[in-house]
Amino acid sequence: MKQFYIKQKVFSIGEKFTVKDQAENDAYFVEGSFMKVPKTFSIRNTASEEVGRVTKKVFSFLPKFFVEVDGQEVLTIKKELSFFKARYTIDAAGIEIRGNWWDMDFQVVRHGEVVGQVKKEWFTWGDSYKVQVLDETMETIMIAIVVAIDCVKDDESSAAASSITTP
Repeated sequence: MKQFYIKQKVFSIGEKFTVKDQAENDAYFVEGSFMKVPKTFSIRNTASEEVGRVTKKVFSFLPKFFVEVDGQEVLTIKKELSFFKARYTIDAAGIEIRGNWWDMDFQVVRHGEVVGQVKKEWFTWGDSYKVQVLDETMETIMIAIVVAIDCVKDDESSAAASSITTP
């Protein structure tokens, strides 16, 4: 089992953050495309090789995010049409998210077997997540899932903030 910590900096203009292992060594680097279309997040290993990418689809009626690992699309996060509360679905071949993924407290299951777990760390400055990887072949996918869901949440909160009008 491996454990990682993802902590985003609150005032990071370039949308860069580091994924640390349990010994607090750098394991992955995540960099967002600041002010570019389409919005993407590149996940790189310590050798600076891109191992994952999260991309927001442009020109879509409802928000849609694609998650790629090693050049292969592994899952899609889509907003569903809903009148009262934002509802998203995750489509993936053989991968299922169980638990409350919107509040970042969930398990990742592949073909019926738990391969990882994510928990949001509370009372921290910025968003912090603890990621446990039980199947090491799923390591990059687990990191990409957390980055993708966090991107969806950030996009949703930005949209909500922009729709609030002042009297």
